[in-house]
Amino acid sequence: MYAPERQQEILRLARDGGRVDVVSLAEEFQVTAETIRRDLKALDRAGLLRRVHGGAIPAGRLDFEPDLAERETTAADEKDRIAKAAVAELPDKGTMILDAGTTIARLAGALPLEATLTVVTHSLPIAARLADHPGMQLHLIGGRVRHRTRAAVDAWALRAYGEIRADVVFLAANGFSIEHGLTTPDLAEAAVKRAALSAARRVVLLADSAKHGQEHFARFGDLGEVDLLITDSGLSPEDATAIERGGTEVVRA
Repeated sequence: MYAPERQQEILRLARDGGRVDVVSLAEEFQVTAETIRRDLKALDRAGLLRRVHGGAIPAGRLDFEPDLAERETTAADEKDRIAKAAVAELPDKGTMILDAGTTIARLAGALPLEATLTVVTHSLPIAARLADHPGMQLHLIGGRVRHRTRAAVDAWALRAYGEIRADVVFLAANGFSIEHGLTTPDLAEAAVKRAALSAARRVVLLADSAKHGQEHFARFGDLGEVDLLITDSGLSPEDATAIERGGTEVVRA
């Protein structure tokens, strides 16, 4: 099969299934993963697909959102390094908000058992992970729970975040860039993220480098509102410098 024929079939599969991944396509067409990446790059340049970590989605699908299980296994090593670096940013006996997100969940798992902190979260998985910490004051924000992210959203959550003030929020995003700011696929999730961002004196964004330059349907903030971005070494020094020019410190773990 010639490359144009293969790319046409890849485009059909992406439109039918909502997304395609490199490994499955390589097996399907009996070619190397690098060949598939070149195909996806060509389709992305043509404006027919949009590349995401591990694969691609049809162009225009800014509302695409992988489920929780898939996100937990994506960029796992990078997320562990980011979470480890984020431990250094914990407020000493202070108050922090933990946003819903798989990298934030890894930070929750890395919190020392002896930590004396007040923690606020609207994420059910994160709350369950922290419920047994003896020195922790845990507050779970309520609301409608989205099945895809296991996070509380809508009016109850927004009202609760409007009534608190925290030392720091550890924030997650599906995409971040200087041009498009902080984005996520769902409007309800974006509203809660915005409320959590506004409820803290210091904003720390935990996001792996594959999310840099990604753009999703719902925007909830500017990158300049972030005090510190903790990402992985996949973010180039040039991109890190450009972000820091906007006032955001960058740590590449």
